[in-house]
Amino acid sequence: MMPDNLQTIRDMIRWAVSRFNNAGLFYGHGTDNALDEALAMTLHVLSLDYSLPDNYLDCRLTDREKQNIAEIIDQRIQTRKPLSYLTGTAWFAGMQFRVNEHVLVPRSPIAELIAEGFYPWVEPENVHHVLDLCTGSGCIGIATAARLPQVEVLLSDISNQALAVARQNIEMHGLQNRIRAIKSDVYEKIPEVQFDLIISNPPYVSEQEYQQLPAEYHREPKLGLTAEENGMSIVARILRDASRYLSDDGVIIIEVGASAELLMDRYPQIDFNWIEFENGGDGVFIMNREQLENHQQDF
Repeated sequence: MMPDNLQTIRDMIRWAVSRFNNAGLFYGHGTDNALDEALAMTLHVLSLDYSLPDNYLDCRLTDREKQNIAEIIDQRIQTRKPLSYLTGTAWFAGMQFRVNEHVLVPRSPIAELIAEGFYPWVEPENVHHVLDLCTGSGCIGIATAARLPQVEVLLSDISNQALAVARQNIEMHGLQNRIRAIKSDVYEKIPEVQFDLIISNPPYVSEQEYQQLPAEYHREPKLGLTAEENGMSIVARILRDASRYLSDDGVIIIEVGASAELLMDRYPQIDFNWIEFENGGDGVFIMNREQLENHQQDF
């Protein structure tokens, strides 16, 4: 029950933090601590953004506003749904995206690469065709198109529900003329165009690891998280045929997160080029067409 003496925005944020701490929530779907989660939640309910002056936090709330905030706090605790599912939105690479429980909450460190136009891994002006495999909400491919105005992007996913979300995001950002979304099981329906850049954040979690994840992850679509062969089956399929879809100077960038060790164990003969990030995150590697062709027999 909400205490009667909560009056201001600051009061509600403080109360939410206490409740979140007592409930033992997990963070990692847009925020990484109780205070940031409470702030993001409260600002969303009040239709405010982070640019508000600090003294706004001492503004008094109406009874209806307090009730609305209390309700979403209760939802977060009782359902363990990540906040983005409760608000219907998420931020990625400085852009807002629509999300629901048919797509993973955007959180890839690939956002840092997008901000730099993928330099120095590619010359940004030489990238014209991009493929985003296992696209989910479409955030990676859409943010890439927004950053590189000369590119055409193909998004693909095996899930019709995920593609519906991706198409909403394409339209929301007005990029229908440069982005197309199709249903494909990895490369099954992908035209053999020579892509300058293939990006993928595929499912890479093993069933054993999935069972040990916090409840918040179990609110995301399992299809977007887990894969067979100890989490590596889809990554292996992507690598096996990638060279067919890359231009001579093309590269593929794949995220495998905490499964990096599993990937290296599977392919001990390959010296993977792991990208280092200034803003946190790991488990992303890059390969060019020549490297893929040289290791074709290994895949």
